[in-house]
Amino acid sequence: MATSKTPVLPEVNFSDWGDIRYLHLGTEWVQGSMKLDAPFEIELEYVQRMMAWLLFADPKSVASRHAMQLGLGAATLTKFCRKTLRMRTTAVELNPQVVSACRGWFKLPADDPKLRVVIADAAQEIRKPEWQGTVDALQVDLYDHEAAAPVLDSEDFYADCRALLTEDGCMTVNLFGRSSSYERSLEKIAGAFGADAVWAFKPTREGNTVVLAQRAPSRPKREALAERAQTIQTRWALPAPKWLRVFKPLNPTLTRPSGP
Repeated sequence: MATSKTPVLPEVNFSDWGDIRYLHLGTEWVQGSMKLDAPFEIELEYVQRMMAWLLFADPKSVASRHAMQLGLGAATLTKFCRKTLRMRTTAVELNPQVVSACRGWFKLPADDPKLRVVIADAAQEIRKPEWQGTVDALQVDLYDHEAAAPVLDSEDFYADCRALLTEDGCMTVNLFGRSSSYERSLEKIAGAFGADAVWAFKPTREGNTVVLAQRAPSRPKREALAERAQTIQTRWALPAPKWLRVFKPLNPTLTRPSGP
């Protein structure tokens, strides 16, 4: 008789380099980072870009919104959303050792009325009715210890992600890996959300490409985005004006952001 096996979860460890602490899952691949003297800031460029949904949200409404992270990493996004943006924040993480590491080494606060960390398989957790239509900012960063391709990356999974979002909600996804893997992921996201709902950054130097998908497509004018980006930089110290040079709506071929 076949029996289901409990997945073998990787060892969790950290390293310090100068004033930066890095999270690892038993390999040299970085799963997240923290400035030791500024633990609630976002240090990595691609993680800053995961906050691009702020371009589509009224700044006055942010503190009343709900953010959800799939994959805790070093808790950078979770801490920023809860502590800096003062949002209701939920994180879903499969590995309880990662949660313990974040609480012990990366300054993740204990759960409170506006912060909840759920230890669960994200694919199963997000199908629960309690989450449907409740998430304004969904941030997806699901990689295993080998960091080769997203762990969850099917069109069905992205459709489940879309079902989580409020009417004006957005999903941001970190895609890291070979270009062929990126293209396949992009097509699946466009299949679930519609190509007109998808925006993408150019890759960072490290090879991370952040993709944004809207529950309801919109095309704000460039001037409005520039004004919003300046507000984001002033209020929350994120380099949003720089984002606009490398952040475009998807073009019809689904293969790259449009524009120069």
